[in-house]
Amino acid sequence: MIPAARQVPVAAPDAARRPLAALALPLALLSPSLIFLALFTYWPVVEVVWDATHEVTRRGTRFVGLANFAALFADPTFQRALLNNALYAVCTVVPSLVLALAFALALNGAGRVRAAMRALFFLPVMIPLVAAAALFLFLFLPGIGLIDHHLARLGLRGANWLGDPDLALAAITVLTVWKNAGYYMLFILAGLQAIPDEAKEAALLDGAGPWQRLRYVTLPALRPTFAFVGVIALLNAVTQVDHVFVLTKGGPSDATKLLLFYIYEQAAERYDAGRAAAATVVTLGLLAALTGLSLARGQGPEAAR
Repeated sequence: MIPAARQVPVAAPDAARRPLAALALPLALLSPSLIFLALFTYWPVVEVVWDATHEVTRRGTRFVGLANFAALFADPTFQRALLNNALYAVCTVVPSLVLALAFALALNGAGRVRAAMRALFFLPVMIPLVAAAALFLFLFLPGIGLIDHHLARLGLRGANWLGDPDLALAAITVLTVWKNAGYYMLFILAGLQAIPDEAKEAALLDGAGPWQRLRYVTLPALRPTFAFVGVIALLNAVTQVDHVFVLTKGGPSDATKLLLFYIYEQAAERYDAGRAAAATVVTLGLLAALTGLSLARGQGPEAAR
């Protein structure tokens, strides 16, 4: 029988040092990215949290705790921007994904014309957002715009699309869906082409029709893709604000004022850095929560639990 003292590995100190040596090269290669990530991503977050809990005056800076957040949530304009952005996100993310799925399904069976159709659907993505907004500005002009022109030919009366508080956000939503659907289509098309042929052939052998194959094979296989694209679409719904600047500047009557435009107004026009920082912290928190929820649901019920 071997004594217990002889069962202790003699080379244990070398084995403990080996993982540290193996990590040295990967850490050295990652260090430039980590430094940039810390400087331009995490440090600004720390600064904005610090600004949100302080008040900057001519006399200096003083800690105010959650006072900026209290003033923020009591501001009717912020409440309107929050509601507008929630409505804008729902009305742009869902239609954009549905349209992108339709484009991807059409391209997946397009054969030789796939490249031409892909370029056609992707064309709006290549147009700068400011240029696209200027283009839609001419379309929406009341009376002489292209939309009102065609409505008049049909005997219908046009509208002041960007000047009516009930229509302005819907008009901006149409622009966003048109601009983003082609970009999301590329991800969904890649997901479609990654579905194993065996799954499609098994569905065909079972006699599944096109709708049944879409519902029981294609859409479940695309769940991780939809989760990823949904996060991108959600981030775009909050971070894109160029078209608001060009088309409406938040009006009329705050009908198109979104969160990022509200933050810009507080910081650059009203010089209220504390309230702008508090609004930024709230926006980042909402985005982080929605992103985590979307990714957890996209990985299936097991991951969500």
